[in-house]
Amino acid sequence: MLDFETILLFITASSLLALAPGPDNLFVLTQSMTQNSKAGIFITLGLCSGLVFHTTAVALGVAAIFQTSVTAFNILKFIGAAYLLYLAYMSFKSNSKSNIEKQNITLSPLKLYKRGIIMNITNPKVSIFFLAFLPQFTNHEGGSITLQIFVLGAIFMLCALVVFSSIALLAGLIGNWFKNSPKAEPILNKIAGTVFAGLAVKLALSER
Repeated sequence: MLDFETILLFITASSLLALAPGPDNLFVLTQSMTQNSKAGIFITLGLCSGLVFHTTAVALGVAAIFQTSVTAFNILKFIGAAYLLYLAYMSFKSNSKSNIEKQNITLSPLKLYKRGIIMNITNPKVSIFFLAFLPQFTNHEGGSITLQIFVLGAIFMLCALVVFSSIALLAGLIGNWFKNSPKAEPILNKIAGTVFAGLAVKLALSER
């Protein structure tokens, strides 16, 4: 199995990667600010659950398909980009306090959780990243490589959960401060919409 030094190094690297600005933590940030910390936490749980898909893909070799097949890569990334554009549209549409409250009522914890999962699994670059990242910390003398990949994937999920949850809590507090100002609410939604649209374009234009 994995030795302590390898696990410690992996935790450090994973935490730093989770902190680096990227689609997932920006997604948690904007959703927490426009809704609340609780929404961000459920989205975080969804994002981390989505990592199970990518970890399994690497362990079973499926991620190699996304790396070698242009069609498979493009289909998944365009689905993700379309979903992000939908979220951008909904954010631009919510420009009043009544709309925000209506959205909060509509989005149950389960829907927020599903939103996080969809956001994560429709980004094929995560599978390709895991394919390049996780094997670096495996040891052929430590037993089953497949088992080691799953262990590393689980550790990465825990690191992401801690980092993203912290972002959600902080962003939720900032969002509550903004919501006290009626003029700030439309601006906050426009910022979120712009971020989602930007992420959609970035994902759509991404290459393997």
